[in-house]
Amino acid sequence: MTGHIYRDVILEKHARLFRGAMGAEFLFMDDNARPHRANIVDECLQSEDITCMDWPAYSPDLNPIDYVWDMLGRRIATRQPPPTCIPELRRALLDKWCIILQDQIDNLILSMSRHCKACIASRPGDIIRINHHTNYVILSL
Repeated sequence: MTGHIYRDVILEKHARLFRGAMGAEFLFMDDNARPHRANIVDECLQSEDITCMDWPAYSPDLNPIDYVWDMLGRRIATRQPPPTCIPELRRALLDKWCIILQDQIDNLILSMSRHCKACIASRPGDIIRINHHTNYVILSL
C-alpha cells in the first residue's frame, strides 16, 4: 500500500464520510505504518479536519483490531481445505467475521485500559503523553 492508495481508498472513501456522520467527537485511529504517515495523507487529514489519535510506534498490542485480525487469522488457518485464491480468502474472512460475537469485540476494547497500563509500566520512556477521550471510534476496513 502507498500513501496515495491509503488516502484514496481509506480516507476519502470511508474515513471522511464517517467523520462527517460522527461530527466533532470523531477520533481517527491508525498505526504508524509508513503509508499512513505520508505527507499526502497528513494533508488530506488536515484538509478534512480529521483528528488522529496519538499513537506510539511499534505498538500493535495497543490496537484492538490487531487482536481481531489474530482471531480471524487463527480461524482461517483451521479451514480445510485452506483458501487458495483471493476470492476464497475474501469469502472465508467474511464467513469468519460474521461469527465473531460483539461481546468478544467489546471485551477487547474494554481490555485496552489494562494493555495501556502494562505498556506504560514496561516502557515508561516510550510514552510521551496519553490523550483521554470519551468516545473512541475504530474504523476497520
